[in-house]
Amino acid sequence: MSRWKTFPHDNSDYLYEGSRLLESWPDLHRGDCAEFPDADWVEQTLEQAPGAAPKKFDDDFAELANVIQDVWRSFHSGDFQQAVSLSEKCGQLAHAPANKAAGVYATYLETDEAKQQACYLAAIKRAETAIQILPDDPNSHYFHAFNLGRYSQSISVVKALGQGVGGKIYTSLSNALELQPDHAEAHTAMGMYHAEIINKVGKVLGKMTYGASAAKALEHFDRALELTPDSPIAHIEYGNGLYLLFGDARLDEVTDLYVKASELEPVDAMEKLDIEAALAELE
Repeated sequence: MSRWKTFPHDNSDYLYEGSRLLESWPDLHRGDCAEFPDADWVEQTLEQAPGAAPKKFDDDFAELANVIQDVWRSFHSGDFQQAVSLSEKCGQLAHAPANKAAGVYATYLETDEAKQQACYLAAIKRAETAIQILPDDPNSHYFHAFNLGRYSQSISVVKALGQGVGGKIYTSLSNALELQPDHAEAHTAMGMYHAEIINKVGKVLGKMTYGASAAKALEHFDRALELTPDSPIAHIEYGNGLYLLFGDARLDEVTDLYVKASELEPVDAMEKLDIEAALAELE
């Protein structure tokens, strides 16, 4: 595997060493609702899915928990390649940080189109396995949809719809929200699903073929902001969705959402990249 690009900002505030990870977990995971992977969580998960972790960790739940926590530390600090690499030691129990890391890295830091799409496709494949092994984990479904959505944008949404990707995204997001109705990032993604389809195929065809509507998009965007008012991406994607749906007619609202995002304080490397993207759009 070629070396991924490094996080281009100071990450000293995002290291979350030792107990700081647990202490900061509610703020770090308000958007994806991931549970803290302590030894009890590992044991409970493996009771439901015995094949989800390598046998070398049999009964050593604390050791496996420590590795999974380090995967999340790598993600939050911006060492996205390390997060994916380290996750491979954990079977499926670190699918969420690995797939989140791959998607964020490909979106913001990878400039080579082929490598970017390879990141998405690898994450999609991992997520498909996670759905099979951990079907009751909302993030198995969410990160499948997340990377499918980013992949669709990279090849063109219209082309992706023609390949049937839209239905897969909708199914995975619906499953995630059924399992965890307060999953803010899934609400944001569902809002973008509706907005992208309406923008690309129109209101009538979008509603008839995909069940998409502007009203549903706004409902999901509003819910995401209600759940995570301090999330940069909730504001940014709401702005993107408004522009897809209404264009210049609501440009002032789009700008206000981007400004709000740019003024928020990032809690980790992902949010720093979100904010920098908002600032770039405002220039």
